[in-house]
Amino acid sequence: MSDIAYAAPAQPRRLPLPEFIAMLAFLFATIAFSIDAMLPALPDIAVELTPENVNRAQLILTAFMAGMGLGTLFAGPISDAIGRKRAINIGFVIYLIGAVAAIQADSLELLLVARFVQGLGAAAPRIVGVALVRDLYEGREMARITSFVMMIFIMIPAIAPTLGAGIISFAGWHGVFWAFIAFALIAATWLNLRQDETLAPEARRPLRIGSLAASAREVLSDRQVMLATVILTLGFGQMFGLLSSAQQLFGETYGKGENFHLWFALMALLSGSGTVLNATFVIRFGMRRIAKWAYIMQTVVSAVTLVLMLTGVLPEALRFPVFFFWATSVFFMAGVTFGNLNALALERMGHIAGMAASVIAAISTLAAVVIAAPIGLLYNGTAIPAVTATLICSALAWVLMRKLRD
Repeated sequence: MSDIAYAAPAQPRRLPLPEFIAMLAFLFATIAFSIDAMLPALPDIAVELTPENVNRAQLILTAFMAGMGLGTLFAGPISDAIGRKRAINIGFVIYLIGAVAAIQADSLELLLVARFVQGLGAAAPRIVGVALVRDLYEGREMARITSFVMMIFIMIPAIAPTLGAGIISFAGWHGVFWAFIAFALIAATWLNLRQDETLAPEARRPLRIGSLAASAREVLSDRQVMLATVILTLGFGQMFGLLSSAQQLFGETYGKGENFHLWFALMALLSGSGTVLNATFVIRFGMRRIAKWAYIMQTVVSAVTLVLMLTGVLPEALRFPVFFFWATSVFFMAGVTFGNLNALALERMGHIAGMAASVIAAISTLAAVVIAAPIGLLYNGTAIPAVTATLICSALAWVLMRKLRD
């Protein structure tokens, strides 16, 4: 498309806030849908493509996350140079190429490559979407809007496994990738028809090595940005670790495999209350205080859960309810903390929002994969590896939150 189509007015028109929030939630949900809709497909993929080691099917999730982590290094700086909408559109094209390749894959290795490519493309709507919000809002108002976005966003994990299971029942696991294609096309159409470009041409920063390096150094040298990034990493790592083994935990450990998608939906809906609470109280109490207490809560819940599991004092009837409560608390923590930490990290980075969003997301995502992959592969028929990792990550995040300013 021509540059004229992407030229931003001096003051870009703001969409009505409900539509703006809904559109952003749809963009962000590209990632959640791409992960959670795959969960019911993992057993079928394992049987078909890696029957000798079914745990390897979990790599379908981590390959996507690794691709997204790498993609975030480029998505933000590219959007700073060519505009937010054009960068997101490029990302969707890459995502669609990965989805088509996955449909054609006849081996686990090819499927992992396709998922990696999908992740590369998915980085753009998620990361550039954050920069788009920062172009229009800042501080606690940005955190409030992000919380509302997350409140809608959490509905995707609630329904994605059910949708995935329904699609698989009549189209097989390949059908899920056709759903990804439809999802991406709807999101791209909505963005291009309704949202004005938010980065004016005169505010764009050319893709020059010196300029990029200077911007990256500014982000990396800011102590508060790096603290928020490390805390985000710990939060993402423990959540992705749970996601990696969720299907096995619900299905094999607790015998809920047939209704996994329903239990997962209930868990996502219950945990969504965290985003509601954050959106309601963040203006009053501040981003740092709310995030700190969320990690305190998660540390206590995980410690108690781990003790109960290790000692074996729980009667059989209570083992799944306790696990379910703990798993819900992990997603509740995400809803309370992620929006606040992103807003804190970007507070002083409005002039390089794309680069800052990329650096923050790249570090937190790639490092979270390093945390999450071993958690999933250490699955031993119990929830103990996942609970232990969550306890460690949340306790470290709690300690670091004390050093972060609001």
